Amino acid sequence: MTDTTQVPEPGGSSEGGKPRRGGKRGKKGPFGRLALFYRQIVAELRKVVWPTRHQLSTYTSVVIVFVVIMIAFVTVIDYGFTQAVKYVFG
Repeated sequence: MTDTTQVPEPGGSSEGGKPRRGGKRGKKGPFGRLALFYRQIVAELRKVVWPTRHQLSTYTSVVIVFVVIMIAFVTVIDYGFTQAVKYVFG
């Protein structure tokens, strides 16, 4: 026996045809859409787990040290290539 369960398309309704629209959420003007956008931004920012001051200074220090190490690495590689090119091409 085979399973004939149908899975609806994402964003569509299970009754087929056109996608559903939420009750009162009809067409809004540009200012209504902009206000909704900013409300969603504020709602998402409230969900963020913000780092403490100690965590922030630790993360910042780690990033700065990593960047300094990478700068030193690239500088050494660049110097090495420069010397190799000078040796090969005179």
